[in-house]
Amino acid sequence: MPRKIIKKGKKPHKNKPTSKKYTKYRIEGDKIIRERSCPRCGPGIFLMNSQGRVYCGKCHYSEFESKQKQEEKKDVHEDTSHVKKEEPK
Repeated sequence: MPRKIIKKGKKPHKNKPTSKKYTKYRIEGDKIIRERSCPRCGPGIFLMNSQGRVYCGKCHYSEFESKQKQEEKKDVHEDTSHVKKEEPK
């Protein structure tokens, strides 16, 4: 039977991904505005925005957007797609 090879010594350092908490805040004028927080967990626990729903990773709370809101978002994107862009001369 072959023996397992055990490496000794220090493990190489791996960089951890940085926190992206700054994406959950907006600055409007002099005020800092927080994104939506979880109604069960309270402030400080933010909801993740995904395809047509918001989700809390801590307590697994989720809300689904209505189909009317999704259609309105699609209509807005479609309205701007027909606008022609002028080419620089």
